[in-house]
Amino acid sequence: MNSFKSSLTWAPLVARILVGVMFLIAGFSKLTNFAGTVDFAQSAGLPLPAVAIAIAIAIEILGGLSLVLGYRIFWGALTLAVFVVITSFVFHGNFADPIQQLLFTKNMGIVAALLYMTHFGAGKVSLEK
Repeated sequence: MNSFKSSLTWAPLVARILVGVMFLIAGFSKLTNFAGTVDFAQSAGLPLPAVAIAIAIAIEILGGLSLVLGYRIFWGALTLAVFVVITSFVFHGNFADPIQQLLFTKNMGIVAALLYMTHFGAGKVSLEK
């Protein structure tokens, strides 16, 4: 079992890429449809929606790059974890709706992965050293 475990040095890289790319796609999607995303944020009652979306874009793109590259993973993953918790309550906090409850729970799984990365680091295949 130990030799199998040691052969999985690529596993943290795959995990970082899978989670990081999700944030990169979300950030670039917001960037390319900025007006529509601001309208959506405004309809959800977010104060200063244009500023909030600009901050969200920066967090998602910079955090996603941090994960994919394995650089400053502690800060990238921690920032994304806090971001996901906040946005989950804002946009998926209606627990009476089963779909919103599912989306909230899925997001908490993402937070778990991010906290794991925060604690255990980027792994051997990264820019972190």
